[in-house]
Amino acid sequence: PPADDGERPPVPTDPVARAKATVNAYFRLMKPRLMWLLCLVASAAMALAGTVSPGLTPEVIAATLGGGVLSIGASGTFNHVLERDVDRRMQRTSDRPLAVDLVPVRNAVAFGLLLTVASVALFASVNWLAAVLGVVAIAFYSVVYTLILKPNTVQNTVIGGAAGALPALIGWVAVTGDVGLGGVVLAVVIFMWTPAHFYNLALAYKDDYARGGFPMMPVVRGETETRKHILWWLGATLVAAAGLAVMDALGVVYLVTSILFGGAFLYFVVRLHYERDDTAAFRAFHASNAYLGMLLLAIVVDTLAI
Repeated sequence: PPADDGERPPVPTDPVARAKATVNAYFRLMKPRLMWLLCLVASAAMALAGTVSPGLTPEVIAATLGGGVLSIGASGTFNHVLERDVDRRMQRTSDRPLAVDLVPVRNAVAFGLLLTVASVALFASVNWLAAVLGVVAIAFYSVVYTLILKPNTVQNTVIGGAAGALPALIGWVAVTGDVGLGGVVLAVVIFMWTPAHFYNLALAYKDDYARGGFPMMPVVRGETETRKHILWWLGATLVAAAGLAVMDALGVVYLVTSILFGGAFLYFVVRLHYERDDTAAFRAFHASNAYLGMLLLAIVVDTLAI
């Protein structure tokens, strides 16, 4: 059922508890659950770039990851601001800070702008192209995806995958100063992986997205068609990942990881075709996270530790 707009969590009266609640609310605005994977994408790209450029230094790594965390936080904050009314209608998002008025809208906007400026400053300390791509990433997710794609087209997840792919380009550019083949191929892997990953969540929350008015694939095309698309995009992901395997910098760790975790991801997606319930969708969703996370870690290990 839709969330009851009349329900609001109690605001703590104790000053310390209130301060903790406020800090937690601002932290949630930054969508911290997205940070670890996107920062791992940038880390893998930097590690790959370090095999062709001497620009991989502790200072570059720190500034790039710091800028990445802040840019993700800015994008998440603007997304919360722009979707606050829809969030109140969806059960999954009805407790978000702006949906329950824990943070004033103007404060959230100011917070997002502050994060944007700080992020761009850190990226600019690395090089100008990283800063430009950082601005593009924030603008794409906050405006193009949130305002244009997500509420208007069934292809929102596919096109929106560019937002998740940009950290791969940013990581590569931070080390080399320009866009190179390794960064592009890794970005393609992330782009292909995004629908294979997110469509599982869309299946599990189909009714919630329908309440929010979002034309997600299961809502518009149905669950059977969505399951087919998950398999197609997974196939494209595995092909793109195989393209990375031919790079000289990657060896047996990447190859074995790609085969094992790619096979596990495929197994749970095939199970989803037979079981057709929310539990199977969540299994495939978590398998997609494990696959990409381990693939990215394998890149770092293969390029830096072996």
